[in-house]
Amino acid sequence: MKFLVVKRTVIWSALVVLVLCGVLSMPLGENAMSAVFFGDNLRKIPVYNVDTQEKRVAISFDAAWGADKTRDIMKILKEYNANATFFLVGFWAEKYPDIVKEIHENGYEIGTHSNTHPDMTKLSKEQVKLELEQSMQKIKSAVDVDIKLFRAPFGAYNNQLLDVAEELNLQTIQWNVDSLDWKGISGSEIANRILSRVSSGSIILCHNNSDHILDALPIVLDRLKLQGYTVGCVGDLVYTENFTIDRAGVQHKISA
Repeated sequence: MKFLVVKRTVIWSALVVLVLCGVLSMPLGENAMSAVFFGDNLRKIPVYNVDTQEKRVAISFDAAWGADKTRDIMKILKEYNANATFFLVGFWAEKYPDIVKEIHENGYEIGTHSNTHPDMTKLSKEQVKLELEQSMQKIKSAVDVDIKLFRAPFGAYNNQLLDVAEELNLQTIQWNVDSLDWKGISGSEIANRILSRVSSGSIILCHNNSDHILDALPIVLDRLKLQGYTVGCVGDLVYTENFTIDRAGVQHKISA
């Protein structure tokens, strides 16, 4: 009898493992998030970085407060033939519509970073939807662009937030390389943090008005170029269909 109980336990454990493997390996549709089991919960995960053998990375700039350095950032990007994604908060886009236009006209990608920069995990579903819709409306009032990407303020997310974003055809983007430029560290410290952590498929987080971003950016772009990396926007790096995301947030392409 004891052997029978043990055997049943082993069988049930094996079945659970098989079910989990099946869930994690399921192909996902366009803009879908991967669902990963954590304990008793089924938690969705956004994109932190991309599994690729190509030496490509994406650099992104969150814009919420101030715009003094944004034009110079674009000049440096152009000098190094690099692209980038600017995640704009709605009130920022409303305050600086001319710069929003310049970002778009210079060929840089625009995503939304919410409307008022709240912790969106503390909002109701209706409030989350309003934050996203209003932010996109404010961006579109400055420039006619199709918003496809979303980055959550503070990087805080939950299933509800990802569900609403997906309903609005937004792909939620995190990062796996944090510059910590917002802390006021020096340009060399910012550059060292990025360069010591970057790898193929990385998504780099920076801010458009951090104290020393203009000192750090040329160092980063020059070194990445010497190492053979192409620096582009998030939308050119991530997969939009036929992908899975593992529990670390790494996006994997599913072969056709």
